[in-house]
Amino acid sequence: MTKRIDVLKTYKIFIDGKFPRTESGRYYTLSNNGKGIANICLSSRKDVRNAVVASRKAFGSWSGRSAYNRAQVLYRIAEMIEGRRDQFVAEIISMGGSKNAAENEVNNSIDRLIYYAGWCDKINQVFGAVNPVASSHFNFSLLEPMGVVGIIAPADYSLLGIVSAMLPALAAGNPVVVLASEQKPLCSVTLAEVLATSDVPSGVVNILTGNTSELIPHLSAHMDVNAIFYCKNNPKEINQIQLAAVDNLKRIVLSKNSDWNNSAHETPYYISDFMETKTTWHPIEQIAGSGSGY
Repeated sequence: MTKRIDVLKTYKIFIDGKFPRTESGRYYTLSNNGKGIANICLSSRKDVRNAVVASRKAFGSWSGRSAYNRAQVLYRIAEMIEGRRDQFVAEIISMGGSKNAAENEVNNSIDRLIYYAGWCDKINQVFGAVNPVASSHFNFSLLEPMGVVGIIAPADYSLLGIVSAMLPALAAGNPVVVLASEQKPLCSVTLAEVLATSDVPSGVVNILTGNTSELIPHLSAHMDVNAIFYCKNNPKEINQIQLAAVDNLKRIVLSKNSDWNNSAHETPYYISDFMETKTTWHPIEQIAGSGSGY
């Protein structure tokens, strides 16, 4: 009797709330110790462009929501991952992780979602300001979302890496285009299934799998991407991103801590990295002869 050949699932990419096949038609086989786990799409330049278009289209609806509502949406993602905990743990183990490490990663991912959900409606209270000025004006500064954020997720983490990388931008009110870990992409595509059935509007999160070194030039050079969050440690790729970003003055944010289990990645300063400060000058009418304003 001949040995049966396993039929591996081919995971699709996630663009605009849908699961299209990659435009390139290519894929690679994810394996562990020589055993195939799944077929993963090799995204192309066209897929990057489609993802950016979807993100830009979603920017207004996501940034225009109340901060409290964005917090509710992120909290809902945490609830759904909690409900699918066993699946995420099993996937991390299948890619070579220990049971203890897998459970710890899923727990930290859920906790991180709760942390950033809590900051959505507090960021402006902390980082906004009323500014003293030497003129008859009421002057104040507030933070606003900056636009489409491209994210290169950590290579050595599965669920925790992509969650930690995209949360600050989402909490700030920005849509994202994420290049998932090439080595450990399984939880990223399962996370896309969670997002597709959650309260996250279509196009707010777009997840591409494949060869990150191939996709980074296209994402970092795209003129409709406003910022790049790079979560790896490859000097050649960093230099490539910085050179490509010059054309439209993209903001480049580099992760300085590669231990994503570390609570140092839970900070409101990550959120402010993906926001712009808007300062308003409001004239104060003077009462004639009084020298005082109201």
